[in-house]
Amino acid sequence: QVQLVESGGGLVQAGGSLRLSCAASGRTFSSYAMGWFRQAPGREREFVAAIRWSTGRIYYTDSVKGRFTISRDNAKNTMYLQMNSLKPEDTAVYYCAAGSGPNTSDYVSYSYWGQGTQVTVSA
Repeated sequence: QVQLVESGGGLVQAGGSLRLSCAASGRTFSSYAMGWFRQAPGREREFVAAIRWSTGRIYYTDSVKGRFTISRDNAKNTMYLQMNSLKPEDTAVYYCAAGSGPNTSDYVSYSYWGQGTQVTVSA
């Protein structure tokens, strides 16, 4: 059974930093992409960043480029999202996902999801 467990969310002031972690278990993810999505109240779930596990190729949505960094630790089967220069508009529930679909920025490409972790950025 695949499990994705996020951690690291919290409350931070604008300009601050947080690091999210996603621990994966239950299968080998070498052929998968793993990604971060977020959903703010009243808004649709949106793509944040993704990494292809085998190649390390990385993708970001434009609004987080230069501020967020996605990375992975193969030995720990864990993915990270380092978030710097946080803004109030980054406030959302952040979800970790894993999947083998072709489009890493489309949530339908992901089969497995974590429970989400709240990130709140105060002005």
